[in-house]
Amino acid sequence: MNIKHIAFTAIALAAAAAGAQAQTVTIYGVVDAYGQYANGASTLTRVQSGGLSGSRLGFKGNEDLGGGLRAFFQIESGINLDDGTNGQGAFWGRQSLVGLGSTYGTVSLGRQYGSIYYLSSDFSEFTNGPTGASTAVIGGFGGYEPVRGAGIAATGNGGPARVNNSVKFESANFNGFKGGAMWGLGEVAGSTTKTRIADVYARYTAGPVDAMVSYIDDRVAATNLNVTTVSGAAAYTFGDWRVTGGVISVNDKSAANADGQGYWIGGDYRVGLNLFKAQYLVNKVKNGGDGKTQAIGAGYQYDLSKRTNLYSSLTYFKNEGTGYADRWNSSLPAGLTNASDRKITELVAGIRHSF
Repeated sequence: MNIKHIAFTAIALAAAAAGAQAQTVTIYGVVDAYGQYANGASTLTRVQSGGLSGSRLGFKGNEDLGGGLRAFFQIESGINLDDGTNGQGAFWGRQSLVGLGSTYGTVSLGRQYGSIYYLSSDFSEFTNGPTGASTAVIGGFGGYEPVRGAGIAATGNGGPARVNNSVKFESANFNGFKGGAMWGLGEVAGSTTKTRIADVYARYTAGPVDAMVSYIDDRVAATNLNVTTVSGAAAYTFGDWRVTGGVISVNDKSAANADGQGYWIGGDYRVGLNLFKAQYLVNKVKNGGDGKTQAIGAGYQYDLSKRTNLYSSLTYFKNEGTGYADRWNSSLPAGLTNASDRKITELVAGIRHSF
């Protein structure tokens, strides 16, 4: 009996160990803060969060269910490191999702990144957050912000860059190609097709080439919002050099007709622990005025380790014409520009640590 008991115990422990190996949970995060000096009609100095990457705390996990099937989840909370507040207005505001994956792809539900988030981040020399010649300045026409996501009633805070109440399918990688589709439910009775976000995208990554296209259709019945955003971006790497660029086109089908277009081109060069980068972008109104923002920025990053980086950037923003508010790389503080002086020069220096 003792021998059998020992044998059964050993089998039970082995099964428990196998089960433990089949499931993994990772705790991770980014802490990123920088000092900022801006000079326009007046000057501004402050400490901000998220210069290279948005500060965050996250949990993600996978469980092998057998037969090529796996379960996964990810919950991620944004942090404003400068004052300790939440970054997106919700505790798990960056991401909160659960799903299943197989050899064919993944299906997930929750609050998830839309394709415009990856397109405006992976193919830009600067973050689509608040520092440098960022693609975040692109696409704000008549209050609609495809990258920043401000004021989108259909999906709450963050859409369409982050989409609430969403169901997402993304295919596996087939010879460098993968594609996906996401539907953000508006959750309004009687308005299934009039209040929602539809997002379709495709990406090809092979060798030195990386390219992506995106189509988003965003509708809100309560405010008569009906906007489509078509985007494309690409990157090419040769040796220590990389060239990036893209275009975002906003078609406002509502009465406001606040169409707009933005494009950018940039490059970077790595020498050992040093990364040099530069980018030029244009954001302009197509109807209702001649408003245009141009930005040119240069940046430098020094890698103290794989997890810790020092960085800096110098950016010049030129706002001209009419048709939308002056823009730069984050919310424009009152008094930084005026009617006769709408240009902004910004200097940034910061540190990022990942864990």
